[in-house]
Amino acid sequence: MDVPFWLSRAQMRRIEPFFPLSHGIPKVDDRRIVSGIVYVIKHGLMRRYAPKRYGPHKTIYNRFIRWSRLGVFNRIFPELGGQAGEPDALMIDATHLKAHRTAASLLKGGLFPEVSGAQGWTELQTSCRLRWAGQAYHPAPHRSQMSDHKGVALLLSSLPKAKVLLGDKGYDSDWFRAALASQGIAACIPPKANRKVQYHHNKQHYRQRNKIENLFGRIKDWRRVATRYDRCPHTFMSAISIAATLCYWL
Repeated sequence: MDVPFWLSRAQMRRIEPFFPLSHGIPKVDDRRIVSGIVYVIKHGLMRRYAPKRYGPHKTIYNRFIRWSRLGVFNRIFPELGGQAGEPDALMIDATHLKAHRTAASLLKGGLFPEVSGAQGWTELQTSCRLRWAGQAYHPAPHRSQMSDHKGVALLLSSLPKAKVLLGDKGYDSDWFRAALASQGIAACIPPKANRKVQYHHNKQHYRQRNKIENLFGRIKDWRRVATRYDRCPHTFMSAISIAATLCYWL
């Protein structure tokens, strides 16, 4: 049976420096296992149903968990994204991701405690680079009960330098505008109707925000991202990073 997905050797060469060394112990080829991990996340499968050509399903599971705990996938994504240089503009937005019943009993704590204890939904906050097309830059999941302008605090320190940032009215807050100004980034954010002082925004620039909606559409094509099956926050974050990396940087 032909396997519908396989990482190319060129793709594997770009990411293999991030994986831990085997210390001389014989093991299943990393390229084979990573391809299996990608296949499982893309199609929303239980790992035991991955095609046999990807190797033992327990190996796929064990390596994915170990690499996730080591933060391998979370390092690959920003490193490859950083190689693209500074963007002309940034866009920021959030989307809801449905949580499966198996993910509804998350324990508090872990590497990403801000996404623990979800009750049916998780929100994905991300920034998008704009040059010729939108490209994912830094996804950060958080609880769906958190408002956009509070959730963006998870991304603020990782935003690259850009001339302007585009966001909807959910990001219209004094502290966020001030934080952007301190980094030399102009805010293109429509003001809320109840503001006493109505800020100006470039409407022509703002029309390009459809690119971040397209970004969410592409990432939600990955079934284990669109529906969160993972109980552990670090494995869920790894799934998001893998999807965004394959969509935009490999």
